Formats: sequence, C-alpha cells, structure tokens
Amino acid sequence: MAISGTVVYAGTLAGLSHLWYANSESQPFRFFNDNAEWKQVDKVGHFYSAFYFSYGTSRALQWSGVQKKKSDLLGSLIGFGVMLPIEILDGFSKDYGASTGDLVANAAGSAFFLGQSRLWNEVRIYPKFSFSRTEYAELRSDLLGNDLTSEILKDYNGQTFWLSADMDKFISFPKWLNFAVGYGADGMVYARDHENVAAGYPEPFRQYYFSIDFDLTSIKSRSKVINTLLFLANMVKIPAPTVSFSKKEVKFHPFYF
Repeated sequence: MAISGTVVYAGTLAGLSHLWYANSESQPFRFFNDNAEWKQVDKVGHFYSAFYFSYGTSRALQWSGVQKKKSDLLGSLIGFGVMLPIEILDGFSKDYGASTGDLVANAAGSAFFLGQSRLWNEVRIYPKFSFSRTEYAELRSDLLGNDLTSEILKDYNGQTFWLSADMDKFISFPKWLNFAVGYGADGMVYARDHENVAAGYPEPFRQYYFSIDFDLTSIKSRSKVINTLLFLANMVKIPAPTVSFSKKEVKFHPFYF
C-alpha cells in the first residue's frame, strides 16, 4: 500500500507540475504574499486538499492495521507534509512564490480533520467541492485554463467549496441528508481587485451558498473497493437546490453545482 500510495502521489505531483508550471520560468526560491488574491478561494482549496490528504491517509493506515488514534495523528501530519512540495514548486516559479497563507491553510485543513477525530472520534463535517465552467477562462486562458481539466484547477471563478454537516450526528435527522454552506467568488479575471478594475472589468465579488446535500458515507458496504469509491465521491458536492447570497442579492437555484 505504501508503494502504491507513493506512485499515485508522484503521479499527482507530475500532473500538477505539467498543468500549473508548464509555462512558468524558474527563479531562486522566494516567498510571496498572495493573501489578497482570488478572494482567498485558493486558500480554501488548500484547506480542502490538506483535509482529504489527512483523512485519506488515516483511513489507509487503519486498513493496514494501525490503531485509529495513532493513524489520525499520523494522517494529519502526513496530510500537511504532502502539501509542502507544492509550496516548494511555487517558491521556485517566477510566476508565483511560496506562500505563508497557503501553509496556514494547509495546517488548518489537517487540523480540521484531526480536531473532529479527537472531539467526536469521527468526521461529521465534510469539506466538499463543486465546479462549473465560466466565461472568464476564455479571457485569460494562459492563467485560468484552456480546457476542462486545467480550468477545474485554475479558474477560481467556477470553484465552490462547501462544508457539509452530517446532521443526524447532531440531531434527529435522516441519515442520508446533510445541510451545506458554500463559498466562492466571481468576476476574477485577474488575481487582485484593483487589477480587474484597471483592466476595465467590474470589481470581483464574493458569493455564499446554503444548500441541502447527500451523505454518501451513510451507504455501508462490506467491500473496501465500494467504500473507497463512496469516500471519493463524497468529496464532491452533489447538485441540489441552493440559495446564493452575493452583492446584497439573494437567488434561488433549483439545481446548482
């Protein structure tokens, strides 16, 4: 399992390097303060990734026979550690630079997993992700992506990150039904607000969401393969009726992803 995990991780880093840094020149390692960029949607993405690296590693260790309390701690440390190469790659990229904000978000994601494990001995609040293609990628395809795969990674306008609460763990509620709150942003052709305005675009704005969600972890199986597939599928927010809040405007979406 350790060998297969290493291979998958190495392949993931190689793919990320190709998608993200293919057109970027190298530089001596440096830090760069990007906390004001992209309405912090990128930071939420780091939180999400670190959480699932931690959670997934803990589960893998438990399947290998490691005691749960120990596997949760090791999973959180490893989850934070596997995100470090991304900051190193950023640090050597002329277009980016290593970010202390990213490191804090990575730590927060791992801590969010470990905190729930210590408090409840289980995960009750799941980060989730959804994506819809936007028109902004066509305006700056070099930065926001030029196909679906790169846009999912780079176009922050189309990304929505959620926290989905497993309500039946708190109150009497259907086991399969969750409530979720989401965060995203729109109008970001450039990373910073003043850059958008200077280029003639409206100022970007934040968006917040409230929606129902479906808890795929409530489906139980004796098959490790099926349980793994359900675990992976549960990382994505299933389309559902949603209320959005942005720029003092409230909208109802019968079907939002």
